[in-house]
Amino acid sequence: MVLVVDFPYQICYTICVTLIGRKVIDAFAQTHADAREPLAAWHHEVTNATWRAPKDIKARYPSASILPGRIVIFNIKGNHYRLEVCVAYNTGVVRIDYVGTHADYDKRNRQQGAR
Repeated sequence: MVLVVDFPYQICYTICVTLIGRKVIDAFAQTHADAREPLAAWHHEVTNATWRAPKDIKARYPSASILPGRIVIFNIKGNHYRLEVCVAYNTGVVRIDYVGTHADYDKRNRQQGAR
């Protein structure tokens, strides 16, 4: 948590993102070495971010897809990989649900019914 003081009248707390599911990224990176660095960079940026609304994500990640149910899809490594998260904007919690190749993501969605 970061304390922001806007003198003379306002004190507010900015809550940095809490990330849940780092093991999903780590497991994927074990078998996809070329994804390690981009995923690590994404992780670093996200844990230092303050997302209060979808517009905050789009400001930094214009290619991210904002879906119903607080789902956000990030393109990783030039869209070679897809990272799906669920964002609780009011608490600053981001849960990693899926990371995979673009082709695997498309196949997964066809099996589950398109997002």
